[in-house]
Amino acid sequence: MDTLSRMRAFVDVVEAEGFSAAARKVGKSKALLSKYVRELEDELGALLLNRTTRQLSLTEAGHTYFGRAIELLRDMDDLTDVVRQSSGDVRGRIKLSAPRTYADAPIGQSLIDFAKSNPDITLDINLDDRFVDLVEEGFDLAIRITKLSDSSLIARRLAPFRVVLCASPELLAIHGEPSSPHDLTHLPCIVDTNGRYRQNWPFLDGDGETVNVPVTGRIEVNSPLTARAAALSGLGFAILPDFIADPEISAGRLVPILEKNNPEGAGIYAVYPHRRYLPAKVRVFVDYLARWLKENYPTT
Repeated sequence: MDTLSRMRAFVDVVEAEGFSAAARKVGKSKALLSKYVRELEDELGALLLNRTTRQLSLTEAGHTYFGRAIELLRDMDDLTDVVRQSSGDVRGRIKLSAPRTYADAPIGQSLIDFAKSNPDITLDINLDDRFVDLVEEGFDLAIRITKLSDSSLIARRLAPFRVVLCASPELLAIHGEPSSPHDLTHLPCIVDTNGRYRQNWPFLDGDGETVNVPVTGRIEVNSPLTARAAALSGLGFAILPDFIADPEISAGRLVPILEKNNPEGAGIYAVYPHRRYLPAKVRVFVDYLARWLKENYPTT
């Protein structure tokens, strides 16, 4: 085992804040990482980590070594990345977390098209509507549709995103079109429980301030696709992602409501944890998604 591999194991353990988390992140056993770090300490003749059953901390020597090791590994990885890109050798596995909403909607085709265009990259897609812990669960990156505020992550905005309040023409014929967001309190609504606001829908008032309007209805479901189906059936007003609502709006099967009151500022993001470098395979994937969405996503 060479010094560089031992050094990388040590840095992985420190960054993941533990042997178990590091093992999940890099795909090696906890025992093997422990062996590498112990061999590195033996080679240096210095204790780098204080270990207890519940806690892991750097010694003074460990702090010094870690800071310098990060720089050296970054230089090595950047060099490897440059060579691979220049030779066109971009390959490997990308472990991706994405919401079901993204994958099941028409824009989910972007993932399939990427796989077709990059046969040397394996795309390991995990669909989950929760915000996974990228480091703890060993993901290379995640797609998130949100207002991003987590400063512990590196993010690239791939496309703008908006939500649309809409209803079927049949429902509007019965109840009429609301003149303000507050009218929705007394109208049947379809609640997507996957949404951040659930029964308190956010809107902009006449002054541009955000107001939350409490709503109720006969259907609550954790799927925007099912919420869309309920809206098409005339069961209530629904707030839907634009990439799910727009095809039905274009066909006249849904009607957008109170568009001037829609909240703004959200986006579709690629996010990944702080790393020594961004692997070429991930950079290629993120660039592809940004380009695909610009060409195919109607709001870009």
